[in-house]
Order: sequence, then structure tokens, then C-alpha cells
Amino acid sequence: MESASEMVAFPLLTTPIESNYRACTIPYRFPSDNPRKPTPTEIAWIDLFLNSIPSFKKRAQSDATVSDASAKAELFAQRYSEMLEDLKKDPESHGGPPDCILLCRLREIILRELGFRDIFKKVKDEENAKAITLFDNVVDLNDAIEDEGKRVENLVRGIFAGNIFDLGSAQLAEVFSKDGMSFLASCQNLVPRPWVIDDLDAFKLKWSKKSWKKAVIFVDNSGADVILGILPFARELLRRGTQVVLAANDMPSINDVTYHELIEIIAKLKDNHGKLKGVDTTNLFIANSGNDLPVIDLASVSQELAYLASDADLVILEGMGRGIETNLYAQFKCDSLKIGMVKHLEVAQFLGGRLYDCVFKYNEVLS
Repeated sequence: MESASEMVAFPLLTTPIESNYRACTIPYRFPSDNPRKPTPTEIAWIDLFLNSIPSFKKRAQSDATVSDASAKAELFAQRYSEMLEDLKKDPESHGGPPDCILLCRLREIILRELGFRDIFKKVKDEENAKAITLFDNVVDLNDAIEDEGKRVENLVRGIFAGNIFDLGSAQLAEVFSKDGMSFLASCQNLVPRPWVIDDLDAFKLKWSKKSWKKAVIFVDNSGADVILGILPFARELLRRGTQVVLAANDMPSINDVTYHELIEIIAKLKDNHGKLKGVDTTNLFIANSGNDLPVIDLASVSQELAYLASDADLVILEGMGRGIETNLYAQFKCDSLKIGMVKHLEVAQFLGGRLYDCVFKYNEVLS
């Protein structure tokens, strides 16, 4: 993390954290597995990361902020693939055995060592600019739905549709480079319910009866995801009198929105009176989560976020990295929502669902 302050555990995790919390959802190995021999799951995931190297290399090559980007991108691809092949031979190399956090961390370390700080910056800026022009339209469509249950469902569908903009998925990066993605078409084309984990009806019922005091939302991607998915949902919470804390990454990773970018986006969306399409934003806070990966270990967040979150009664983790590949089974002292689209076949298989299936996991804590 850039700010040198010490990281702390997220205060709403069920304690003791040591026995109750494990960040990574999918176990790559079990205690009975031979520590020196890679498991089939480890190999499958290492291969997934190997397959993503060409799209990362391509982004790095076109990074105008790095001198000699082409040669350095080549070096990145070489070093990272060597590390991944090492892990296949010896799972205990490079700080292993591997999990999704380590595999992401190694990739970021190599990129940053070579001077690549934000290889997705150009595409993030383009997508943010595009999504900002659509924000009013998306909000108007939601506001026009009078039935509260239907409006909540529409907002949730908007989060899934926005979450498709994920350049960490090799397949989606491919689709995206071909033709971009239409947000409203994506809303219509979600896989039909019931989704692989589908607590939406229970959440809608709770929404009609309960108002939360403060919600913490861990945001995911730039562009449509945060601007057309999360922000209309956050605005609806604000409208109902809930304080909202948006927690964003400290440093760039893939096309995830950063804390500084989110501050800029919200400043652009507010009107002259500081309102978000007519809704007061006095109770909207933006926090630096202290994270620098597309996944998150909640045992280590910034003190700023811990302070802002300490009295929240709803935690929302959005996106495949933060809400499915990590933290799907995380238990909290308050109500929680894990919401994201399944964009890796390996995750779909683990959950017993389809590729591009949706996860909407709501846990209520009875006080």
C-alpha cells in the first residue's frame, strides 16, 4: 500500500478471525496432499493464469508511460510464465503453495518491478467516460419503476450487467476488444433465474421491511460496473437514508477502479448542488481499502476503512474477485451480500453452475 500505515483486520469479520476466516474460496489443495506435488486444481488454476498472459502482455506493450514498453512486456510474459511453470514443478516455490491471492500478487509484483503501474489505464478512462454519459439514463429507467421489489431487482440486474466489464477474464477481454459491450443489452441477457446462488427473493423481502443504517460496498471494475451498476444501487440506498461507504483499491490492478479514480468519477456525476441525480450525497463516503489486487484478503485492510466500517450493518462484496473467488463464505457480524458474475469456467464448475451464471448470496444476522 502506498500510504505506509499499518493494515488491520476488517472489523466486521466474525472473530476469532484465525479460526473463522479464510480469504480464498476454492481450496487448491488439502492437508493430505503431497506438499511437493501439484494438485490437479493447482494445475488448472496455474493454466488459467498462464492463458491470461498474452492479453496482459498486449496491454503492457501499448503502455505509453513506460519507456521500451515492448521489450519490458516481453520480459513480463517470460518471467511470469517461468514462475508459474516453477509452481507446477514445485508448489512450494515463490511463496507457495499457490492460491488465487498469490497468483495475482506475483503477476502484479513483476509488472510493477518493470515499471508498469497501470496497464489498463487507457481502457479504464475510455470506459469511464462512456459510462458517465449513460448514468442519467440508467437512473431514470430505475426511478420510473414504481414497484419497489421490481426496482431492487432491476438495480441488482444492473450490477450483474456492469460486472461483465472485466478484462481479467481472458474470454471477456477477447469479446471486449472485438465489439465493446452494451450495458442495457447485458441487463436483458443475463442467464435466467434461479442463479447458481440465488437469495434475491429473501433480499427483496428484507429490503421491503428493513432499512440499514450504514452499508460498506467493496467495488470492483471501472466503467459500467461501478458507474452503471454500483452507483445507481448506492444512490437508492442513500435515498432510503442509509449511509454508504464505497471501498476501492489503493493501487491499480487489472481494470479495477481505484480510490482516486472513484473520487473523480463521483465529482463528475454530481450536479452543482453536490447531488447524485437529485439525491443528497452528504452520507456518501469513499474509502481507500488499502488493497492492490483484484481479489481481497479482509484480514488486511486500511485503518481508514476499518474506522469507517466499524458501525456498518450491511457489507457488500461485489465482483468475482472479491465476492466469489475470495470471501464467498466469509462470515460477518452483520448482514452481508456477495454479488458477482461467474466469468471463469473453473469457478462455474466449483459452484456447480454455468459460465456467466450469477451469484447473489445474502446472509442475514439476527441481532
